[in-house]
Amino acid sequence: MGRMLTDRHLSSVPPLLVNARMYSVSPATADAWLSLLQWVLRRARLPWSVIDHPAPKSLADLWARPDLGCTLMCGLPYMLSRKHAIPLAAPIVRAARYRGRPIYFTDIVVRASTPFKTLEDTFGGRVGYTTKESQSGYVALREHLMPYRQARGSALFAEVIGPLINPHGIVNALLEDRIDVGPLDSYAHDLMRHVEPKLGAQLRTVEVTRPAPIPLFAATAPLPQEQVRDLRQAFLQVARTEELRSVRDILLLEDFVIPDENEYRIFHERSATSDAYPDKW
Repeated sequence: MGRMLTDRHLSSVPPLLVNARMYSVSPATADAWLSLLQWVLRRARLPWSVIDHPAPKSLADLWARPDLGCTLMCGLPYMLSRKHAIPLAAPIVRAARYRGRPIYFTDIVVRASTPFKTLEDTFGGRVGYTTKESQSGYVALREHLMPYRQARGSALFAEVIGPLINPHGIVNALLEDRIDVGPLDSYAHDLMRHVEPKLGAQLRTVEVTRPAPIPLFAATAPLPQEQVRDLRQAFLQVARTEELRSVRDILLLEDFVIPDENEYRIFHERSATSDAYPDKW
């Protein structure tokens, strides 16, 4: 951490940008991500800037920028529309259901105060989604619903409400009784329950989708190999650094791994399944 910046690392003019908006689900988690990213940049000797990109600003607009040195990115656009993005690191979430792997799920949730006990109980009601570019907030839900839709032969829901932008949009719509059921990124959901337990207690999961490769840190800028190496090495040290213990605890982080790009190719198939879903949900 105490090494001097070299000419090689100062070559980006203006400095590239860094962001972790995707899992900044509360002020506490936003501060923790800021601390983690600042540590990673110091470790990698990169004088880049961590920027904010709060909702309702579009994550798709963020990921379209060509000057991102490191940003959390959903695996679906990473594979389908950001083909030149460079994979850097993927988180492993500290909870039993992640099995020590860089995966996540979609939790299909309802208000805890409703009588709904199963997903089928919500059929005929109102379903929400985040954005059509989201794996956890749209594609995974439609993929999961497809067998029910095929068996029923007609629409499952009376209303489809969206885009609700992000997990908090889903939660707010549920608690305000604007939707009956909606999808939550499992890592975002676990973070909410961890840092906002009163909020988490107002939700109940009725079903969980099959796992998918978790959103990853990636670069949209063309980085030199040396910077890619240094960033990856810095992320791999996060779980082994005592000064980041409290940050890891807030973010439920077990570790980081270098992403296997082949695993993300599954999003081609999963997107095709979602695209085949009938117009009427």
